[in-house]
Amino acid sequence: MKENKYYFKCTTCGAKYEQDEVTYLCPVCEKENTPDIPPKGVLKTLYHYGKIKNLAKWHKLFDKLKAKDYRELLPIHSERSLSWLKVGKTPLYEISSDSVPILNERSKKVFQILLKDDSQNPTFSFKDRASDLVCAFAKENDIDTIVAASTGNAGSSLAGICASQKQKAIIFAPASAPKAKLTQILMYGAQLIPVDGTYDDAFDLSIEATKKFGWYNRNTAYNPFTIEGKKIVSFEIFQQMRQKTPDRVFVPVGDGCIISGVFKGFEDLLKLGLIKEVPIIVAVQSEKSDNIVRNLKNDKFVIKPSTTIADSIAVDIPRNYWMTKKFMEEYNGESVIVSDEEIISASKVLSENTGIFSEPAAATAFAGMLKYAEKELIDENSKNVILLTGSGLKDLNSVQEIIEIPKPIKKLDEL
Repeated sequence: MKENKYYFKCTTCGAKYEQDEVTYLCPVCEKENTPDIPPKGVLKTLYHYGKIKNLAKWHKLFDKLKAKDYRELLPIHSERSLSWLKVGKTPLYEISSDSVPILNERSKKVFQILLKDDSQNPTFSFKDRASDLVCAFAKENDIDTIVAASTGNAGSSLAGICASQKQKAIIFAPASAPKAKLTQILMYGAQLIPVDGTYDDAFDLSIEATKKFGWYNRNTAYNPFTIEGKKIVSFEIFQQMRQKTPDRVFVPVGDGCIISGVFKGFEDLLKLGLIKEVPIIVAVQSEKSDNIVRNLKNDKFVIKPSTTIADSIAVDIPRNYWMTKKFMEEYNGESVIVSDEEIISASKVLSENTGIFSEPAAATAFAGMLKYAEKELIDENSKNVILLTGSGLKDLNSVQEIIEIPKPIKKLDEL
């Protein structure tokens, strides 16, 4: 009997399942879930690392930046199942901290900043990494309808990737989501279902629809393959840094799925013996949506309604809280809280000094780095990756308060 390529392990109880036994959550732990706490039973996808290490020329596979290099660490049979669009392989720009005036004011140390610009994905956000893998899995299993809940980015991402794969996307999104993101969803031909409520309301409705209509669900953490798609960013960072790891990676956090993906990617490299330790991963949240960082040391999870301007990370019930907490504890992750004012200011600093215009959620990671620098928590000559997860063009309203469009002129003497 042929051994399955991967298997699942429950984050809560540790139970293991073969790939054909479960689809979403651990069936035992799922029964304990209630609407007011992060779901238990989220599954972690694991591989037979010992056998992969013994594959001929394994180490040489990471000399390239193609999806096929990761095929042994993905839950699909062929890289040809992925979208023909260019997902991933995004640039890693390196600048010195002394080239950013505000950092010279805040810190006496000089260090390297590496900007991982995932706004250059097809739908202009990091979420394409998860959508690409979920859609590839669906393609290999003859699934043609995929549903997701989203504040905008995951929805527009799924819509775009589904369009490229000739699949049908159904998106539940808060009616209050930025117009640019809702526009993307509709332009890609997806079915948009606006929800009179929050992201959490949209999430719950999409799960109900999944069970009622049998659609395949892409939701963050609920579908374990979202993390597998997102982990590829860590492989890319490792390759782009010439088989080395950074000292820190600053990650914007909402649901906890992106940061878990970053951890998971480095953990896979650790299990394969390609790195000696996982770098320090820093979870950055807005003080107006800090339901992961604020609860990390609490015995009981306490919800605080999210009101942050960074809509992509505005989450009341972080669906991947328990896995994030485990990763943070096991690999000594760090965290920092920033204000919405610091987020918008960071977006302006980033734009003016690098030419990269990021949406508030992405600028949150940069704001976290600025706060670390101000507290002298970044070492001299260290290498610090900032994960920029989405384009600023996705949410123009959020920065209107810090810019002023000049009045039109007819003559030069009016200047």
